Amino acid sequence: MQMIPAEYDEIRPYVPEELPQVFEELIADPEFQAVMSYAFQGMPFEQIAGAMRASKTNFEFQKVLVYPFVKGIIKKLSTEFTLSYDNKEQLANALCISNHRDIIMDSAFLCILYVEAIGNTVEIAIGDNLLIRPWIKKLVRVNRSFIVQRSASIREMLASSKRLSSYIHYTITERKQPIWLAQREGRAKDSNDRTQEGLIKMLSMYSNGDIIDALKELNLAPTAISYEYDPCDYLKAKEFQQKRDNPEWKKSPMDDLVNMKAGMFGFKGGIHYHVAACINEEIDAIDRSLGKNEKTAAVARIIDRHIHSNYKFWPINYYFYELMTGDTRFADRYTAEEKAKLDAYLQGQIEKIDLPDRDDEFCRAKILEMYANPVKNYLIATEG
Repeated sequence: MQMIPAEYDEIRPYVPEELPQVFEELIADPEFQAVMSYAFQGMPFEQIAGAMRASKTNFEFQKVLVYPFVKGIIKKLSTEFTLSYDNKEQLANALCISNHRDIIMDSAFLCILYVEAIGNTVEIAIGDNLLIRPWIKKLVRVNRSFIVQRSASIREMLASSKRLSSYIHYTITERKQPIWLAQREGRAKDSNDRTQEGLIKMLSMYSNGDIIDALKELNLAPTAISYEYDPCDYLKAKEFQQKRDNPEWKKSPMDDLVNMKAGMFGFKGGIHYHVAACINEEIDAIDRSLGKNEKTAAVARIIDRHIHSNYKFWPINYYFYELMTGDTRFADRYTAEEKAKLDAYLQGQIEKIDLPDRDDEFCRAKILEMYANPVKNYLIATEG
């Protein structure tokens, strides 16, 4: 077995020596069988099981099953799929910290882009709140995911966060394995992307030294994710109204499943990722006389600025920005025909919201925000 310290056993991905037993457990699970048969329509489950058993490493499993599945989604549900980066050499050992749009596909698409750029995939941070079935937890750990424990008690959370921080540091510095991590817990449903300062503190918890030195060891690479269309936009607008109407309302595991399915099988149009250069020099330039909270906030601002300045936009972003703000500076970025199509799209998404007391104007405003806020933040980041 790979010599990963035992303290990480509960959260780390499975190592190759563990895969045969895990594969057999998955293959025997009726729910896993049903999901895989749906995902790989036209492929007998026996063939899927054979491909799993033939995979000797996690990466082989990804190449044989995950890669073609996600590539099929890209071919069917997108019109362009691109990656840009500031420093290719840094990709192999970066902690990609990105904005968060889609529960599953944000990291899945990045893995595909990484395979095509450097021949490797990233390890993926995933919250245990999404692991609502035993087979899901097993599958994501096969698929190079490590677990972020969010359901721990307050007493347990400190130890859990320290262990997670230590694992991330170990993976970057010792195993030289790139990682994907969202900049916040959960998606920014209004697309007003902001790095949680608590996340930055967690990343430095493995060390008792200065937070600046700790974070520099992680090779933080701000990563901007841009989708032309968000197939979950109407579901997010629905959640906004549910929370507005009932502050105690909370999303259920079934709501997460609905969002996962919509995000995975919904049309996204253009897809673009940009991985900025590692920000070690900018972190090192932070005044070391500042307190820890001020240093943390400064790092979060650096990450946000890089993400905001590297979005890619399409007519929907520019037009919905105009509708939200009244600012017509981007009127030359879309045609009258595109405006008519986007008006129809907006109305169609609103009509998908199945609330008995649906507030159309409120939901309209929320969907506009999702596409316009990145433009707003881009202008602030690039124009000052």
